[in-house]
Amino acid sequence: MKRDTILSIKLPVEGRALETYTVREPRKFDRPARPFTRIAYAAAHVVADPLSAQEPWLEAAVDWDATIAYRRHLWSWGLSVAEAMDTAQRGMGMDWPASLELIRRTLEAARDVPGAAVGCGAGTDHLAPDPQLGIARVIAAYEEQCAAVEKLGGRIVLMASRALTACAKSPDDYGRVYDRVLTQVKEPVIIHWLGEMFDPALAGYWGSKDHAKAMDVCLDVIARNANKVDGIKVSLLDKDKEIAMRRRLPPGVRMYTGDDFNFAELIEGDAQGHSDALLGIFDSIAPAASGALSALAANDRAAYHDILAPTVPLSRHIFRAPTRFYKTGVVFLAWLNGHQGHFVLVGGQESARNLLHLAELFRLADQAGLLADPALACRRMRQLMATHGVA
Repeated sequence: MKRDTILSIKLPVEGRALETYTVREPRKFDRPARPFTRIAYAAAHVVADPLSAQEPWLEAAVDWDATIAYRRHLWSWGLSVAEAMDTAQRGMGMDWPASLELIRRTLEAARDVPGAAVGCGAGTDHLAPDPQLGIARVIAAYEEQCAAVEKLGGRIVLMASRALTACAKSPDDYGRVYDRVLTQVKEPVIIHWLGEMFDPALAGYWGSKDHAKAMDVCLDVIARNANKVDGIKVSLLDKDKEIAMRRRLPPGVRMYTGDDFNFAELIEGDAQGHSDALLGIFDSIAPAASGALSALAANDRAAYHDILAPTVPLSRHIFRAPTRFYKTGVVFLAWLNGHQGHFVLVGGQESARNLLHLAELFRLADQAGLLADPALACRRMRQLMATHGVA
């Protein structure tokens, strides 16, 4: 698809230099006219309140109106919202009380939007990780959060537990926890296996640092509790591991890709199946994701790849190591596109990426056709550069 160049901006490059970059007109995407053939959750970010008197490293200050407005933006593109997940800085600025309030407000907003769907993160993050914790306390923590989400009428995404990682003595401990929790939930849940590249504190989840052995443990848990498991979200950034696990799932249990590196081909799938989606990158590329999923629903695979192909380099850049800092890029792009009036993150995480990283993100977003208002994006990029002392 040819896009005309419309303005230029000087951006920093390696070697402490500036180069002229020419920005093109954005791509045009239509709102979905038919249901998707894939379930698609966008893990949504939170918008910080820049005028709060709270200290950003100590307390979460959220602009609730702007945060909920962003959920409405995602729903308008036909996407479901995965709420209070790691994209919402869960465990990196957002604690459990703030996350529960976020869930409450999002579920309330969803009632006014026909077809709006929400998955709500429930974990154990109000329990500090400690090797001396007993498994019973981890179970109780999961029970407390699951009960709170169910009381609000929310559907559970069962998040990985730092506390369980810290105190589990064997893979059997994981089985004990998940078996107990899953037998009590009212509706089938999505289990979230978040890899150590997203959260180093989760290294060795399911009782082994060998992902193949960990997968065996996880699959055993799912097989024993298949009637209480809607699906498994796998975030290991390894398509071969995801495909191997997908092919071993019990009938009726979905694979939700969390692979922000290889999502396009995993969602398309192969002759033996496909992955649905629960992705942080869908927060940033909602119009393109929606357009691509509409093309896939129409069996126009050429259009599907034409739309998503340029978003993959963008996603790989946003999620590059240290991957846990990807939230900075997600919020940066939301700011460039006018969804919020500032580039400030909960916890002060706007400082987690350097200016060169953000300049390359600007280029890749333009190449994907995702700078909705190029003039605004350029003004804001220049504003950011000025705060870094770059004329």
